[in-house]
Amino acid sequence: MTPANASCSQPIDAQDSAALLESLVSIPSTSHNEHDAVSHLVGWIREHGAASAYVDAAGSAVGVFGTGPNQIVLLGHIDTVGGFPHVRREGRLLYGRGTVDAKGPLCAFAAAAASARIPEGWQVIVVGAVEEECPTSAGAHHVVTQFSPALCMIGEPSRWDRLTLGYKGRLIVDIDLSVALSHSAGRADTAAECAIEVWSQISTFAARYNEGRERAFDRLDATLSRINTSDDGLYGRATLAAGFRLPVGLSPQDVESELRGLLGHLPFAPQLTFSSYAAAYAGPRDTTLSRAFRAAIREAGGAPAFVVKTGTSDMNIAGPAWNCPILAYGPGDSALDHTPHEHIDLDEYQRAIGVLTRVLETLPKGETQSLSEAVTDASR
Repeated sequence: MTPANASCSQPIDAQDSAALLESLVSIPSTSHNEHDAVSHLVGWIREHGAASAYVDAAGSAVGVFGTGPNQIVLLGHIDTVGGFPHVRREGRLLYGRGTVDAKGPLCAFAAAAASARIPEGWQVIVVGAVEEECPTSAGAHHVVTQFSPALCMIGEPSRWDRLTLGYKGRLIVDIDLSVALSHSAGRADTAAECAIEVWSQISTFAARYNEGRERAFDRLDATLSRINTSDDGLYGRATLAAGFRLPVGLSPQDVESELRGLLGHLPFAPQLTFSSYAAAYAGPRDTTLSRAFRAAIREAGGAPAFVVKTGTSDMNIAGPAWNCPILAYGPGDSALDHTPHEHIDLDEYQRAIGVLTRVLETLPKGETQSLSEAVTDASR
């Protein structure tokens, strides 16, 4: 195999890859405010052997290694949730916002792509997408229109020896209702009582769907995220918001239709506004990509395992758009996502880079068509 990264001046060592992560974590990059972090990552990629590195039209960082016709996209995200805990090292632990979700996986992608001897015929595309942590997901929505990969990795924490095959879907509904005020000695329901009735109807709907479904990934999760009441002296008003995590086979449109029918019969006629439509997605276990990962994890002394997640990720967008072998991978404990003590073990981070590098160096020879046939066979 001919290395496509011959222009890289030197291998990426552990100190360099750790410095990349620490420097990127030190740059705040909440959703819609990723520019400085994107520029930093593009500069690092450009200096470490990429054939090209640029900021795309959505504002995401893109680095391209190799020049072959077969593409593998390493789709991570560079934005984080709010809050900016002090960036520090304690031994081999690096603390800071994004160390786990998801600058750790993204930097592992970049370091592996820069280190790997990419086989002839392949092009490795690293993307640090913007706005993954908010409903717009602008980076992923744009990038799926720009490439046609044979394989795809999503950069999300699953620990270095686990592979994530799927994510639940998402839907949010905002509800607004008003009722005429009456004397407190009267029998008319208040806006607060009507809001409670709405939530009771939603809870009952979810419980009914979940009957006989024991696995968390197969259940419909409903969460009341906000409720407020007010009045203007004539009418009482209540607003509430509910979020849903959807299983495979239950689309956001299905849930919307059910709720409109269920709540539309209430006498106080609540107004429903739906957003954040994302269908659940789960890929097959046995593909060209998962076989390469399992071999690489075993070579590194690990016991590979498959997981599915109850949250969402850019896999929900890229999976159905590209319809190729896809999985999520990245170092870090996802239980630390969004927490004030978010941190990553740098030794695990380095193990993940080693696994990723091995996967990229053992990409199969052949054209995109043969790889598409491989995922079709695996899903049967």
